[in-house]
Amino acid sequence: MRKKLLIAADVDASLRESAAADGRFDVEQTPVKTESELAAIIGDAHVLVTRAYNRVTRRVLETAPRLELIAQATSGIDNIDHDAARERNVAIINMPGINADAVAELVLGFMISMTRTVPFYTREVVSGRFSRDDCATRHELRHYALGIIGLGQVGIRVARLATAFRMNVQAYDPYLTDADFEARGAMRATSLERLVATSDILSPHVPLTPETRRMLDAPRIRSLRGGSYLINASRGEVLDQRAALAALADGHLAGLAMDVFDPEPPDAPFPDDPRLIVTPHIAGCTAEVKTNAGARLFAKIAEFYG
Repeated sequence: MRKKLLIAADVDASLRESAAADGRFDVEQTPVKTESELAAIIGDAHVLVTRAYNRVTRRVLETAPRLELIAQATSGIDNIDHDAARERNVAIINMPGINADAVAELVLGFMISMTRTVPFYTREVVSGRFSRDDCATRHELRHYALGIIGLGQVGIRVARLATAFRMNVQAYDPYLTDADFEARGAMRATSLERLVATSDILSPHVPLTPETRRMLDAPRIRSLRGGSYLINASRGEVLDQRAALAALADGHLAGLAMDVFDPEPPDAPFPDDPRLIVTPHIAGCTAEVKTNAGARLFAKIAEFYG
């Protein structure tokens, strides 16, 4: 029996082309964004292709009696109700590390933009002011201690890029050995509290789990050194966004960069502050990621069906 493969996200055409050429699948592509839209179209699909913005909730799964496989074209899978999928014997596959280079590069870009106050200078020049009187008060990256929470696929790449800039790189990851840290190019912080207290720039790179939800809450944010920088390109729920914005407003943070939010999209406007950088969950979004993900994801789908 041919399987219905529903592509509910923006995925490279190579996936659809590969599935059509395989002969075992009837392919339908209808990109949607909301839970209601997904519930309305999933119907008799056997395979559902998603991205992180697709909310595959219990409600969605209850409208898909034939669903056998959720194929996520990104690494994180916290958008899927795992308990509901398990109860209905729906398998989940994803793409670990597929966008790790892209995320790491943007994180490093955030570091440079914030520490060299690029948004501020952009505003100055656009406003007709061409002053560089205080530019010598900015520092090169090697001046800063970088703290990374989670030394996985993205964290390790951030560490290696930062090391190339001669930054002092330390990390906290309780699931790695001392040998892992040495191989991944970061000094081991003995605790999360120690990492936060000794970092000038802090960047979490962890999946969203009960353990990491609100990991960076108001007290932890306040335990950063005054004048530190905070970056979040992992998951919005890892960070207490309100507390971070408050710390920026009163000057405890010198800069804040966020690519992910809670909720997403954000439900409130952000302050007009050149020390704040916000991007719409684009860290892992590049032409290379999209192209590579399509073909590689279908290879996994084909392998699932033997």
